[in-house]
Amino acid sequence: MTGVFDTMLSALASVVAHKLRSFLTVLGIIIGVASVIALLAIGQGAQNQIISSIESLGANLVQISPGFSMGAGGVRGGGSTQTLTLEDALAIEEEVPHVINVAPVLQSTAQLIAGNENTSAGVIGTTAAYRLTFNLEMQYGAFFSDYDYDRAAKVVVLGATVAEDLFGEGVNPVGQAVKLNNSIVRVIGVLKEKGASMMGSVDDSAYVPLTFVQQTSAQQRTAQGDHIVNSIALSLGDRIYATEVTEAITELLRTRHRLLPAAQDDFRILSTEELAAQVSSALDVMVIFLGAIAAISLLVGGIGVMNIMLVSVLERTREIGIRKALGAQERTIWSQFLIEAALLSLTGGLVGIVLGWGIATAVGYFVQEITPVVTADTVILAVSVSVGIGLFFGFYPAWQASRLNPIDALRAE
Repeated sequence: MTGVFDTMLSALASVVAHKLRSFLTVLGIIIGVASVIALLAIGQGAQNQIISSIESLGANLVQISPGFSMGAGGVRGGGSTQTLTLEDALAIEEEVPHVINVAPVLQSTAQLIAGNENTSAGVIGTTAAYRLTFNLEMQYGAFFSDYDYDRAAKVVVLGATVAEDLFGEGVNPVGQAVKLNNSIVRVIGVLKEKGASMMGSVDDSAYVPLTFVQQTSAQQRTAQGDHIVNSIALSLGDRIYATEVTEAITELLRTRHRLLPAAQDDFRILSTEELAAQVSSALDVMVIFLGAIAAISLLVGGIGVMNIMLVSVLERTREIGIRKALGAQERTIWSQFLIEAALLSLTGGLVGIVLGWGIATAVGYFVQEITPVVTADTVILAVSVSVGIGLFFGFYPAWQASRLNPIDALRAE
């Protein structure tokens, strides 16, 4: 034990004796570890933010949208045909088990005018189930009811941004009149601010009963007379039924759309759980890719360690010869140089961790939407890799030092 301790002290003394050279040696390690820590932390933070944004829509949400169609030259385009109908939504609600809310959606844009203020916003024609399906919370008033839907009431629920544009910040506009295209509607509610998500922004939209839209605008219909909608959103009793529900909806819609067995689906079904998994998988690949790029700096740093250790062996050839002449074993010489290389890379790794954490924290400070996450696994990995690099790239110089012939070493100038 004493011999090992002495070897470590000797390696430490050699590192401290050449401070500038030691710093320049580990600079590549510092930059590499800092890059890996910062990129992994920022990537994990971005991934958490995106997943949180998706799950805020509702963990049990499922969306059905028009599928692909064959275009000119055999090129497939997404959503170029309208294949979903209000009657599809009603059939899903009646026939598919484990579905608790179904909200057909008909989207358009309109100019909204209130007094001297006006704004352009997306108009969502839907049912009362929309609020429950998307977990929307009210800031003022209430969402329209089934009664409002049944009588095609001229009412509107405003997103937070639309309400602020028309009536100002902090104003309760419930009861106020708004001109929506050529119709006068009454504001009955304002949604709480929710921010943008991968599904769009709730705050920039206005919500009206789908029946009101059908009465005030030309309604597209299928050849069978069904009312076309842009999409259908639904929520499940529990996410464990997602696969079962998807299969049941697929079978139901293929039957209703009269698709041949060999024909592809003319609709797409996507749950928030599936979307979160896809996004998480894509981000994992991106983070690994960025981490691999940053790891190149570690490789360069390791080569720098090996070069400096080879120089150190040349400079200390006479010292090695004297120690071997006095009885030092090859194992002792080998251990000293190997420990010195590992100590250099470990120091660089620790400094790199602190620097990487600082960079990630700074990014989180300036980019409020992302909260970087530095995990214990990342820190342990960084330390292990830095030490491993020192041992790997220090092995050859240490072996070369231990194999020096003491007579030749003593003759060296």
